[in-house]
Amino acid sequence: MTARKSYAEQRTVDLGFGVWSVPVPIPGNPLGYTLVYAVESPRGPVLVDAGWNHPDAWAALRDGLAAAGMDVAEVHGVVVTHFHPDHAGLAGQVREASGAWVAMHEADAAIVDLMNGVSPDARRSFQADMLRRAGAPDEDVPGDSDGARPQPPAPADRRLRDGDLADLPGRKLRVVHTPGHTPGHVCLHLEDADRLFTGDHVLPGITPHIGIYPLDRDDVDPLGDFLESLDKVGELGELGALPAHEWIFHDVAARAAQIRHHHEEKLERLLASLADRAEPQTIWEVAAMMTWNRPWPELPPMLRGLAAGEAAAHLRTLEARGALRRLPGGDPVRFQALES
Repeated sequence: MTARKSYAEQRTVDLGFGVWSVPVPIPGNPLGYTLVYAVESPRGPVLVDAGWNHPDAWAALRDGLAAAGMDVAEVHGVVVTHFHPDHAGLAGQVREASGAWVAMHEADAAIVDLMNGVSPDARRSFQADMLRRAGAPDEDVPGDSDGARPQPPAPADRRLRDGDLADLPGRKLRVVHTPGHTPGHVCLHLEDADRLFTGDHVLPGITPHIGIYPLDRDDVDPLGDFLESLDKVGELGELGALPAHEWIFHDVAARAAQIRHHHEEKLERLLASLADRAEPQTIWEVAAMMTWNRPWPELPPMLRGLAAGEAAAHLRTLEARGALRRLPGGDPVRFQALES
């Protein structure tokens, strides 16, 4: 397997077919960087994602485009694969510098609008209430001043749907809606080059975070959506994959199948663990029994919250499949395996 390179080893690369990769750092994040892609067009480059909103990231994007012979002031548009800050954070600044449009799927655009209309205090209160309902102890519930969160991304100018062609003059860049990591995550099929910009949906060495928020929500199934989206991408065949992190790889269909198998095994292990417990379990208790990249006691509160989101998504999929039930009227909510 190809090893992930550090940001210091990354350079702007000509990938052929008028496509360039530009590494943009994510300060303080173990992922290290986002791979922003610039696709040439007669009206100026169209970017796939833009990177984290930080002065160092902006300088890297500007200078990386210059290394490819492009000026950030000439950017025609930015297609955001999803609303997370390492992808959408700089889209607004690119728009200010160039007059470019910013596009994302309508589901994520609606979330961005909501985020921009809610105060930071309200967002912190929402998170605290959500964690308590999931069974988190007081020490894992953030206080009013815990941690600085990034500013919400700039609102979208254009809202995309599955099957749309993005505004890429002279080329065919088709939107493939792949919900799961976010409700509006999209991959982008550059049909005239047989390549797929995969965002965070299909990555070569890791799997994306699949969480459900609020944690006790029962009207959506993001992991189920993600698994269906993997099948959808797999049906596109052996396309070259241009992911937003790690490295470029061949055969997105094969990797999508591997990721699906990983989650099915994880669901089987979780169901077996729940079946061994006589008492119903909270989301927080379930997260603590699952396997993470570090032992549960060593995870800081922020990562425990993300782990709980993953646990909740797996619980919701098992519930949707009829393998377990949530107890009515619980606060915190609790789940119990059903007899097979």
